[in-house]
Amino acid sequence: MAGIKKSTEAFRVDPAATAAFSALRSALPNLRPLDEDARALKAVVVGGGTGAPVSIRTLLSLGVQTSAVVAMADDGGSTGVLREEADVTPPGDIRKCLVAFAKDPADPLVRALKYRFAVARDHALGNLLLAALEDATGSFPEAIATCEKLVDAQGHVYPSTLDHVVLSAQTQDGRILDGQAVACHSKTALAQVWLSAEDGRPPRPYEPALQAIREADLIVLGPGSLFTSIIPNLLIPGVVEAIRASRGRVLFVCALADVQGETWGLTAREHFEALAAHGMEGLIDYMLVHSKVPLRAESPATGSFAAISGAELEHASTSDLNDDQLIKGVRPISISYADMLAIQSRGPIVISRNLVDAEQPTWHSPFALRDAFQNVIKLSRARRS
Repeated sequence: MAGIKKSTEAFRVDPAATAAFSALRSALPNLRPLDEDARALKAVVVGGGTGAPVSIRTLLSLGVQTSAVVAMADDGGSTGVLREEADVTPPGDIRKCLVAFAKDPADPLVRALKYRFAVARDHALGNLLLAALEDATGSFPEAIATCEKLVDAQGHVYPSTLDHVVLSAQTQDGRILDGQAVACHSKTALAQVWLSAEDGRPPRPYEPALQAIREADLIVLGPGSLFTSIIPNLLIPGVVEAIRASRGRVLFVCALADVQGETWGLTAREHFEALAAHGMEGLIDYMLVHSKVPLRAESPATGSFAAISGAELEHASTSDLNDDQLIKGVRPISISYADMLAIQSRGPIVISRNLVDAEQPTWHSPFALRDAFQNVIKLSRARRS
C-alpha cells in the first residue's frame, strides 16, 4: 500500500477541458454525421494548449480533416524551465495539441505524455520528450513529427514560428508586462500585446503553418486565453495575411469565463474588439458565444450570466451563487443583445448557444460544441454556394 501512495504523490495528470470528450467519443455512433462533402473540408485551429484541443477534438468527432497552428510564446511552468535552462523551443502547448490529435486518447502512452512528475520539478513527460527529440533530431518540426507517429495523430500540429519569442503586454491601466506567464496573470485586463524574437527582431513565420491556413476551408480561433494563446499567433508576420488569402470561413469561439487576469471583466464584444485591433478586422465570419437564454431585446442585460462584481466573487461561497453564476474566483464572459448587434454590424454572424458543461462550468459541453460547429459548417457551405 505504501508503494501505491508514493506513486500517487509522485505523478499527476494535467487536467484538460477535453476530459468530457470521452462521453462524446462513446456516443459518436449515434450522432448525426456530416455528409461526404463536409467531411472533405480542411480545418485549421489557431490557438494555444488549453483551448485549441477542445476545437481539435470537436472537429475530429465530425470527421473533418484538421490541423492546428499553435502559439509559441509560453514561458511558464515546465515549459518555462526548459526554455530558460535548456534553450529549447516551447513544447507545452504543442504537446497538449498532439495529445488531442491522438487516435486513442486512452492509450497508455498518450496518457503518460500528460504525466507530471513531482520528483522532477513538476515536468510533464511530453514536454521532456519533445525537448529531447528536438535535440536528438536537431529540428523541432522533426520532434513534432516523431511524436505524431507515436500517438497516431489524426492531424498535424504546426508551430506558428520556430523563433524563440517573448510576449509583452500593456494593461488597460497602462502598465507594461513582459512574459506570457506574467501577462496571463495580470491583475487587470490587457489592452494590447506584441511579440519579439529574443534577439529583438520580428519573429519569422513557419511556412508550413501559413500553408495550412491558406488551404483551410474553416479557420477556428480558440477557445482559450485571448491575449496569450490566440492573438500571439496573429502577431507572427504573415499569419493574418494567410487568413486573408484563405478561401476559408473564420470562426471565433469565445471563452466561457475568465479564469486568469488577462481578460478579467471583458465582455464578449470586447473580446471581438481585441481580435479586430490585432489584425482581424473584417476577417471574422462567425462568433460563437455562450448564452443560457436567447439573445433578444427583452433578454437580461448580460444574456447568459448574472453579473457579479469582483468583491462579490471574493466573498461568495459556491452555495451563494445562483445557476447563472460560476464558481468563486471565476467571472463569466457576458453577452447582451446590444453587444450582439454591435458585433454583427462589423461583419460576423453571432451564434449564441448554451455551451456550458453541466459538471464543469468553465468547460464547454462537447455535445453542444459539436452541434454548434456542425451548424457553422452548414452555414459556411450555404454562404459559399
